[in-house]
Amino acid sequence: MSPTLAPSPSLPTPRLRTTRDGKWVPFESSAVNTTRGRSENRAGDGRGPGPRAGRQPSPCTRPHRDVHALWSNEHALAWHLGDDFRANSVAWATNKCLAWEKLEDELPNFLGELPDCPCTLAQARADSGRFHTDYGCDIEHGSVCTYHPGAVHCVRSVQASPQYAAGQQCCYTADGTQLLTADSTSGSTPDRGHDWGSPPFRAPPRVPGLSHWLYDVISFYYCCLWAPECSRYMRLRRSSDCRTYRPPRLASAFGDPHFITFDGAKFTFNGRGEYVLLESGLTDLRVQGRAEPRTTPEGMQDRGTGLTAVAVQEGNSDVVEVRLAPRVGGLQVLLNQEVLTFAEQSWMDLKGMFLSMAAGDRTSIMLSSGAGLEVSVQGPFLSVTVLLPEKFLNHTQGLLGTLNDSPTDDFTLRSGKVLPPTASSRELFQFGVDWAVKNASSLFTYDSRLLANNFLYGPKHDPTFQPLFPEDITPSPGQETEADKLCGDNHFCSFDVAATGSLSVGNATRVAHQLHQHRVQSLKPVVSCGWLAPPDNGLKEGSKYLMGSTVYFHCNNGYSLEGAEVSTCQANGNWSYPTPACQPGRSHTVLLSIIFGGLALVVLVALLYVLLQRRKRNT
Repeated sequence: MSPTLAPSPSLPTPRLRTTRDGKWVPFESSAVNTTRGRSENRAGDGRGPGPRAGRQPSPCTRPHRDVHALWSNEHALAWHLGDDFRANSVAWATNKCLAWEKLEDELPNFLGELPDCPCTLAQARADSGRFHTDYGCDIEHGSVCTYHPGAVHCVRSVQASPQYAAGQQCCYTADGTQLLTADSTSGSTPDRGHDWGSPPFRAPPRVPGLSHWLYDVISFYYCCLWAPECSRYMRLRRSSDCRTYRPPRLASAFGDPHFITFDGAKFTFNGRGEYVLLESGLTDLRVQGRAEPRTTPEGMQDRGTGLTAVAVQEGNSDVVEVRLAPRVGGLQVLLNQEVLTFAEQSWMDLKGMFLSMAAGDRTSIMLSSGAGLEVSVQGPFLSVTVLLPEKFLNHTQGLLGTLNDSPTDDFTLRSGKVLPPTASSRELFQFGVDWAVKNASSLFTYDSRLLANNFLYGPKHDPTFQPLFPEDITPSPGQETEADKLCGDNHFCSFDVAATGSLSVGNATRVAHQLHQHRVQSLKPVVSCGWLAPPDNGLKEGSKYLMGSTVYFHCNNGYSLEGAEVSTCQANGNWSYPTPACQPGRSHTVLLSIIFGGLALVVLVALLYVLLQRRKRNT
């Protein structure tokens, strides 16, 4: 027997009813309990999928089993919509659009609780903790962005909004500019129902796919594709600009291993063991890393180490561990100590987080706080990037430092003692040792005798391991020239070549460092002055609203401009001039025409007078 589903208490739905047999019916649609999680839409349209079933065994093969399913009579199959549509499709769609608009005006405004979009395409692609690629408009896969012409890439907010389970969408042009619906119907449109759903997933507007289809997608067909009423849709799905967007802070660990803290301090720590990369009491976030020596092709172990596993948990969320897959290469992901397989899906909705796997060698973990981790394979080791929203300011500790915009206290011990930025490599080694994981708080899985013996029963930091220090090593004479050519002034690369004797390891470190630098550059804050409206009875030229951008204003014929004709976005986030007014009266064009026409008439009269005078003289 299917359970009766009540509407979400945070979102009243005037046209919601329950049928006698216990089915929930919004609009003209029906749904019963669906599977928890997101419906994948890799071939999506950029606005979201249509209604789709959850995992539903065939009733023919299991006729007596109560299954999870959902269905809907709301669809975009025009030929199947009935006689009214076929008789006058525009009138039919217009009525549907007007009915949707009326319902929307009765529902609470969800736009205020959505996060602002990133200001640039580079920020949107780099902020992977809070935004994820919209599969219907993906620059990496050559999507045509059918419903956002002019865009090359869109992203969606990973988390649904807290009260109304709404979702944000942000689209960008090839030059990185955000597309806004206030300027074009190609702009990004926020969603009353998040495309990927929201816990508990069983009631509107939280059902994955279907809620988004009912509230946001079929209405786009009604208003924009089948009837000339798109302005009604865009009024209620207005793009967010980026005035309040703040990019996340970034820290990384890679290579042999090298650390770059959130505030930009850099150091190398060659310990063997398990260490706290990050702890935050703000959300009880814990990120831990395991460092082990590389085994050379000859079966020997290097004196340098690198990250081979990373584990994360936030509050009472699931525990996810990402580690180098034994023997086969690539990544192995464990969920609560069980190995996951990504054979059928690359995205998973987990407790307190989302997980995305790309190509077997890169995984992204998006936490409910907006924090994000990216773990990838770079050479023989893992490369780890952690992104934290601004709210984590002054709430972090561990090897990745104290996030407070000051690198001077990034080397803070558990006791609170701070090592100076000028600390020696040996002092920094002791800083790393101090952040060894405690057995009681370890997030790692010890599912082999080797792991248990080395890390569970033994000390979390191996005191017998002899580390390498930068001042003690130099590349072998035969590699020095090649190392200089490969690494240039990249000291991390040079260290790893000297420590491992491998140019390929050094190159992997160089690439990881460059990726970190590129992302730091992408996430630099920019100043936005926000959208600037065109004047009534006029128009504007320009749809860029970042510092230095200029917008031009013009009035329609019969109106004259009162105010500045040009406005520029200033460094303080304000426009140099507000939108001018277009007042009724003769426009500049008409006035100029009268002036030049009058001058031409005067010249013509003067010429006639001269000709007449000459004729009189000749006579």
